Formats: sequence, C-alpha cells, structure tokens
Amino acid sequence: MPIELKGSCHCGAVRFSLQSSTPVPFALCLCSICRKVGGAGGSINLGGHFKTLKVEQGKEHISVSKAVMNRDTPEEHIAVSERSFCSQCATMLWVYDKTWPELVHPFAAAIDSPLQIPEKMVCLMADSKPDYVRLPEGPKDVFAKYPNGPLRAGTKPNGPLTGETLPVQQIG
Repeated sequence: MPIELKGSCHCGAVRFSLQSSTPVPFALCLCSICRKVGGAGGSINLGGHFKTLKVEQGKEHISVSKAVMNRDTPEEHIAVSERSFCSQCATMLWVYDKTWPELVHPFAAAIDSPLQIPEKMVCLMADSKPDYVRLPEGPKDVFAKYPNGPLRAGTKPNGPLTGETLPVQQIG
C-alpha cells in the first residue's frame, strides 16, 4: 500500500508530495553523476509513482538538468533521464526517466517525511567510488556496476514486502 511522502528544497521555495510503495532508503548510488550533482559521496533515491507527483509550491523554481554520459569518449551523449532541482538553492529533488514513465525517484535528502532505517543497504556503482568515500556501516550488498535484473522493493534489504519490482537502471 503506497504512502505519501512530502519533500522540499533547502530554501523552502519548492515543496512537493508523491505516493511511494518503496519509502525505505536502501539503495546508495556511488556513480560520478550522483556524487558530483549531489555534492556528497553518492545519492540515495526512493521509488515513487510519477502520476502522483504534485508540486505544491514553487513550480517556477524547478529546473532540469541532463547528465553527460561517457564524457570524453566516442560514446559521449546526453542522458535521457532528467534531474529536477531548485534553481534558487540547487537542492536535487528527483530523477525522472521516460524509459520507465510510471516511476519517479525522489532524492531521500529532499524528503521531509520520516523514513525508515533500512535493515540492509545496496551500494551500486562501487567501481566509480573514489577512495575517500566510505561505504555505509552495517549489512550491505555491494555491486561494482548495476546488478543484473530488478531490485525487489520491500524484500530483505528494505523491510516489508510490497510486491513492487523496481528496474535497476543506470539513471542517465
């Protein structure tokens, strides 16, 4: 059963809500995009239902960026996914990829609702992690890239079974 999550940016210009069947922040992405745009060792995204995303305040302050993939290689291209952020304070709000039009991935850092502590973390893109970034303490599965197949929301890594399957995707 989905729950409502409420979120905002740091300066308060943008406020939003959405329904999520996967409100447990269990997956940490360590890719260079998540590290560079988030200003930290990585980012934790939640799963949400795109059709329920409501911008309650500050739609005019939301900007979108698209990452450059495979920079400085012959395969360089602009990502399909869009990262929405506040144009006033640069808080990353959510990622949307039209490949999975029913999903939206809010950044856990932008969520104001209380979030459950995951029993186990999944760390993705560990091959991209610089030496100074430490993996979280406690039980975890670490993947060099993205694992093959879907992450199952609500299975052992993150609490009660929801029955929803989230595609493992390279957001970008």
